[in-house]
Amino acid sequence: MKKTFSNTYIFIYSAALVVVAALILTVVSVSLKPLQTKNQQAETKQMILKTIGVEATRDNAAELYAKHITEADGYYTFDGGIVLPLKGTGLWGPIWGYLALDSTSTVVGAVFDHKGETPGLGGEIATDKFAARFIGKRMDTQAIHLSKNADHSNPYEVDAISGGTMTSNGVTAMLAKAYDDYSNLRKEATE
Repeated sequence: MKKTFSNTYIFIYSAALVVVAALILTVVSVSLKPLQTKNQQAETKQMILKTIGVEATRDNAAELYAKHITEADGYYTFDGGIVLPLKGTGLWGPIWGYLALDSTSTVVGAVFDHKGETPGLGGEIATDKFAARFIGKRMDTQAIHLSKNADHSNPYEVDAISGGTMTSNGVTAMLAKAYDDYSNLRKEATE
């Protein structure tokens, strides 16, 4: 004989199941938040250190960061230069990075990342090969920009990502914003 349940019983059972599942997920999320925050901070420190040529792991990032980096008002300094934070929007979401400049406003290191750009296209910004394109470029009188068929002798041009037009535009916009901020810093320093 088949046992049947009333609609009320099914509704109460389903509601209780949803509440218990939500409670478990909330407890797990809240308990993992400090670890997630610590890992995000370590990753940020690793990215900043990478721009100045210092490789770090999650375990030693805080120590190396304290040794090499000084935090300022919205940017970071190191012996002989500055690291500018970059934030923008690509095709599918946020993109970000850091650009290290020496005292002559020449790029000595760069690192980029993204939340959801297309692998093999816009996602290429997260590769060392893409970041290497910026080494030796300048941010003194204008922002670096990405363009198709870039003139490699031009200190302000970098090859755009083939098939990643929206991401390339987002990187160019990030660099323009960083240049404006950097120009204001330099202007304040001379006043």
